[in-house]
Order: sequence, then structure tokens, then C-alpha cells
Amino acid sequence: MGLKRLYVGNIPFKATEEDLRELFAQAGEVVSVKLIKDAATGRLRGFGFVEMSSDEDVSKAISMFNGKSFMDRSIVVNEAKPQEKREGGFRGRSGGRGPR
Repeated sequence: MGLKRLYVGNIPFKATEEDLRELFAQAGEVVSVKLIKDAATGRLRGFGFVEMSSDEDVSKAISMFNGKSFMDRSIVVNEAKPQEKREGGFRGRSGGRGPR
């Protein structure tokens, strides 16, 4: 079984990992929270991942929070897809590392 990851999108930029942890704790046991930052600027990118301990907690979190208002924004919550190896890159760039 193992841990279950949720993708959380449209997160307010003022939100912290602790804010998300408190929110998702209402649905079950939160194992970890990771907000994604822009590598170049260090600013939050408006999405992240929440790991929960069971399928039940994941299902409950999706039904409780997907499309719901969190800090005045309607957040998107769904099961995270496994990360795929990206070929070619986003915006047509290959490699995608470091400053332009």
C-alpha cells in the first residue's frame, strides 16, 4: 500500500505548509506537505503535494476539499500522478535547469 500523494493546485501564495497541514488533518493523518517553489525566484508556484497515510484519508480529503474555498481561493485536490520523466521540456526547452 504505502503512502498516498495528493496534488493540490490553486493554492494561495500566502499559504504555508503548516496551513495546508492543518487543513488536510481534518481528513486524516498527514504524513508530509510540500509546496513547490520556483527555482529561479524562490516564490511559491501555487501548487504542492500532500502525503497521507491511507487510501481512505486520500478519498476523504478529495471529497472534502476539491473545489472548496481555502484562503479565498478555490483549491484543486486530486490524486497525484506518478512523476514522469520529461523529454524535450516545457515551453520547448530541453534540460530546463538554471537561468536562461
